[in-house]
Amino acid sequence: MSRIIISTSNAPAAIGTYSQAVRVGDTVYVSGQIGLDPGSMQMAEGFEAQTVRVFENLKAVAEAAGGSLADAVKLTIFLTDLGNFARVNEIMARYFAEPYPARAAVGVKELPKGAQVEADAVLVFA
Repeated sequence: MSRIIISTSNAPAAIGTYSQAVRVGDTVYVSGQIGLDPGSMQMAEGFEAQTVRVFENLKAVAEAAGGSLADAVKLTIFLTDLGNFARVNEIMARYFAEPYPARAAVGVKELPKGAQVEADAVLVFA
């Protein structure tokens, strides 16, 4: 099965040795997104703004792959402060409807560029 690299200017350019997403068959693996604005490559200010930007970036990559966040089957969310767990749930509810994707939330010491939140996704197109 061939791999198709997904790339869009509507999400931040990769800041390392990775692709924004890779599609294999009906599955798309979206790399972790932090709260970087794709135009300025500057970090959004504050936890809520970063989290919104994370989901907007995931949405942009999903759309570039030919789908949407409704195609997400798995998310992993990384938080530098697990005290923000409830806030992530509130913001996530703006982007996802039931049935929700499977999800893990992981507390981490730090994230790239001083981000407070990062998320990656797996999408499946049926």
